[in-house]
Amino acid sequence: MKSYLALVLVLIAACFSNAQDLTIKILDKTTNAPVPFVAVQTAPSKGVISNEEGEFILSLEEVSNNAIELSCLGYQTQTINLPEIEASDYTIYMSPAINELNTVYLTNTRPNVDSIIARANQNLKFNYRTDSLSYNLFYRESASIDFEHLDFEVKKASHFKKRQLAEANERLQQMGSDIMNGNVIYFTDYSGQLHTLDSQQKKLHIDKATKILNANENVSLDNIQENAQNIVLRYLDTTKTYKLKTGLFKIEDSLSMAKEMNKDDNPNEMNIENLRKRTSSILSNSQLGSNSMLKALLNTDNYEYSLKNANVINGDMIYKIEFTPKRSKANYSGSLYISEESFAVLKLDYRYAKGKRGDKVNLKLILGIKYIENVNQGTIIYHKDETDFYVPRYIKSETGEYFYLHRPLKFIENSPKRNKTAFDFKIAGNTISREELLLSNVNLISASDFETIEEVKTITFENLRKYDANIWSGQETLAPSTELKTFDADNQD
Repeated sequence: MKSYLALVLVLIAACFSNAQDLTIKILDKTTNAPVPFVAVQTAPSKGVISNEEGEFILSLEEVSNNAIELSCLGYQTQTINLPEIEASDYTIYMSPAINELNTVYLTNTRPNVDSIIARANQNLKFNYRTDSLSYNLFYRESASIDFEHLDFEVKKASHFKKRQLAEANERLQQMGSDIMNGNVIYFTDYSGQLHTLDSQQKKLHIDKATKILNANENVSLDNIQENAQNIVLRYLDTTKTYKLKTGLFKIEDSLSMAKEMNKDDNPNEMNIENLRKRTSSILSNSQLGSNSMLKALLNTDNYEYSLKNANVINGDMIYKIEFTPKRSKANYSGSLYISEESFAVLKLDYRYAKGKRGDKVNLKLILGIKYIENVNQGTIIYHKDETDFYVPRYIKSETGEYFYLHRPLKFIENSPKRNKTAFDFKIAGNTISREELLLSNVNLISASDFETIEEVKTITFENLRKYDANIWSGQETLAPSTELKTFDADNQD
């Protein structure tokens, strides 16, 4: 019997040694539903988090002591070893934590929600550290555009032949149809280190970066307009240049087909400064600056709070507090999870409250422009580092906008004849963008060490047509969603 057991353990160990990365699913033991945003600690200051479908990727190279610890607010923390994971067919069940709120209310010290929020505000500067830190990071963005309306047409062209006018409009209609029928979506991943000395001094190093684009990669409003303009330019005199006007505004002084064909941009190369600003912007949402979501949602002048439940996790009482707008300038509703021991916010979920919207511009009748930010929601999860400060482990931000743009354009020939071509450009739809930032192995960094770090100016992305898990093998990453795993840019209709 002992020999048989030893053989089984050897086979299990061999199985793990041959697979460097494992995809594991976490389910609720009671409901069988996926459990999102479970913190998976693989070693001190290291770990990943489950995605919204309850999956995470475990890199065996990062696991110490042959076991991992799972923790999630609302669930009992558990430790599980690698052979147990393999034996359970790579599925882990987590047990919901018991709601202790009624027990708390029976004591002589019934918690007061306003007092909890006040203590959370008082302890912000003691609980959170933002300066002189270096983060390992993994960033993912998924973005899509759903077009409701696309209309391009050459209305008038005094020097176009009838056949040319018909061909130009046929090409424009085909371009609009291709965009409308295409699945306009792209994914961006990159990993690296963000070094932050203070709110102004930051440096970003990228280890690896990928993009997944479908056939409709040029789908920004600027690119669509540019492609439509180029179709019209094909039927104009290529030896001449043109001014391009929209209404009273001049866009280009010297536009020609020859100039457009000689562009030498590298679409796979991105500016590190732009990536640093993007990464820093997401991170600052979790910190203590003026634009911080954390500070905004603890503003008692703008929000009102209600205590919903309390769970004991690792000996610490965690309060779940829901918030709603108190004043018109407050936009969000959601939940805060606050530790009774430190009064630190461990997690926050937010979304636009009912009837709330973000920035909006409606100049549809005057300038042909309308814009409404109609989605803004996210999740921020913190954990305590080795210096006893709380730092973000995972940040998700999802935004969406409705847009409408109507531009009557006019090409005016730069010649004594000043031939004119009138072109109508109308487009409307919705965009959605989701950004995720996984942070791990957070360390202190000195001013002298920061100064020695050199930041390159550009980074080249590897352009893919579908997700390749092997690219990220052995790294702490976010598990791909089903949408990302099944997306193939070469098979999009």
